[in-house]
Amino acid sequence: MAEAEEDCHSEAVREGDDDDENESPAETDLQAQLQRFRAQWMFELAPGGGSGNLESRPCRAARGSLLRAADTRGKQELAKEEKARELFLKAVEEEQNGALYEAIKFYRRAMQLVPDIEFKITYTRSPDGDGVGNSYIEDTDDDSKMADLLSYFQQQLTFQESVLKLCQPELESSQTHISALPMEVLMYVFRWVVSSDLDLRSLEQLSQVCRGFYICARDPEIWRLACLKVWGRSCIKLVPYTSWREMFLERPRVRFDGVYISKTTYIRQGEQSLDGFYRAWHQVEYYRYVRFFPDGHVMMLTTPEEPQSIVPRLRTRNTRTDAILLGHYRLSQDTDNQTKVFAVITKKKEEKTLDHKYRYFRRAPVQEADQNFHVGLQLCSSGHQSFNKLIWIHHSCHITYKSTGETAVTAFEIDKMYTPLLFARVRSYTAFSERPL
Repeated sequence: MAEAEEDCHSEAVREGDDDDENESPAETDLQAQLQRFRAQWMFELAPGGGSGNLESRPCRAARGSLLRAADTRGKQELAKEEKARELFLKAVEEEQNGALYEAIKFYRRAMQLVPDIEFKITYTRSPDGDGVGNSYIEDTDDDSKMADLLSYFQQQLTFQESVLKLCQPELESSQTHISALPMEVLMYVFRWVVSSDLDLRSLEQLSQVCRGFYICARDPEIWRLACLKVWGRSCIKLVPYTSWREMFLERPRVRFDGVYISKTTYIRQGEQSLDGFYRAWHQVEYYRYVRFFPDGHVMMLTTPEEPQSIVPRLRTRNTRTDAILLGHYRLSQDTDNQTKVFAVITKKKEEKTLDHKYRYFRRAPVQEADQNFHVGLQLCSSGHQSFNKLIWIHHSCHITYKSTGETAVTAFEIDKMYTPLLFARVRSYTAFSERPL
């Protein structure tokens, strides 16, 4: 049987060979074309092979669609940047007109579109008017460069005449020039410029007068006194900062050259009409203003009036607005490196006038009580500004009855009505103190 199977297999092989010999030239040409197609296909699949001249139509179409999509995205980015530019310039205009809260709103919308829109705008003039020393808080110069500049100015002063002078008069004058004053007197003048209200912005403006004033404005003693006034004994050591100026600029603190403002808007249901046909709805808007002072005092005011009418009243603590709450605050830094502000605020006591009309009638005595508000806020930064945002943590009311000494505490729930307080700098708040630093 094995021999029979071998005979069948040999016959099948011979028949296959006969079929190959009997193939027509057309079939042979088809096999050759198939081999060439396979070779070309393998060459195109190879890395880097055939991508230059053998690109197919689908590939060209795909690349064309990608180019069109990139062009569309580029146009969209340009349109978004142009919109952000318009909003930012509108915010600058509103700030110059005194509409601080509206300016903050436009600033926020512009930065939501393009976060760095502030650095993409070329001004024909400074948006803040004088444009000198506007942002000493946002000073982003490298500390090493500032130190080199300071040493360079000091060397130039040292290599002058035998008498050390901070500056030289540009024109000859018969009057005494300020460079004739001793260094101690000049430093006392600079302390008056800073004043007890820590007007460091005016100090930065003064440092741009000449090299000598620049050296005086970088005096470590001025910045050390400013740090002690803000943080007290908790800033005795410089670590981890390299200078007192760096500590004042980078360590979290509340700002004194403006007001923290928040705007709250909600809809309240009104009373139903007499005929029961409709019910009114009221849109309520009001503002919260918080003003901090370097000596630890704070003012808070809740009112529906616009910022342009309220902000000038918060310049000093001796305001005549009855609704203002006065108190004191302190800074606290937790283990999670979050700086918080805790304040205790009291309403101004009103002097009650005696009513002599009903002095012969006996009336029930009114129980006297002291009312205090305890506020907790978290200090943080947003955008390109530092320490310009306060987020509510807690708010409670403490009522102490004088007759019994008991205290009733009411804690308010922190909900959407407590919107964050955003900082608005006011130039008129500086240089009005009557005491030096």
